[in-house]
Amino acid sequence: MLIVVGLAAGLVFARFDADPKRTVERESERLAAALEHAAQLAQWKDETVGVSASGNTYRFWRQPAGSSTWQPMSADDVLQPRVLPAPLGIAMREYAGLPVAADAILPLRASGRNEPYVIQITSPEWFTQLAADPLNRVALTGPIAR
Repeated sequence: MLIVVGLAAGLVFARFDADPKRTVERESERLAAALEHAAQLAQWKDETVGVSASGNTYRFWRQPAGSSTWQPMSADDVLQPRVLPAPLGIAMREYAGLPVAADAILPLRASGRNEPYVIQITSPEWFTQLAADPLNRVALTGPIAR
């Protein structure tokens, strides 16, 4: 009997985990929390933190005060590079109201005052948009059917 209950629970979990809408939503919530954390870290460490995205991967960067070189973040578990589960994709859409180049790193300044930006996470059926305001609050719109 215990085996049957375990198998049923496993099937229910697998079924929920396979929901494409929920996957887009979960990954968007994870990224929104990481973006807010990164903005706070930039203020606390008094250095610029950046985020880049390409294909199905995003990562965070740091730019120490007085430097013009971006360095990958490595010491913060929340800001480790993230590969989204297939078939999700991620793209930077806007920064300060303008389109963003595919290889751009969006800066989150130590002052805490940042330009608004929009990042989009997509699947074949759904998409979400993460929009940040100048005070680093990230609002999630979606999932929206495509």
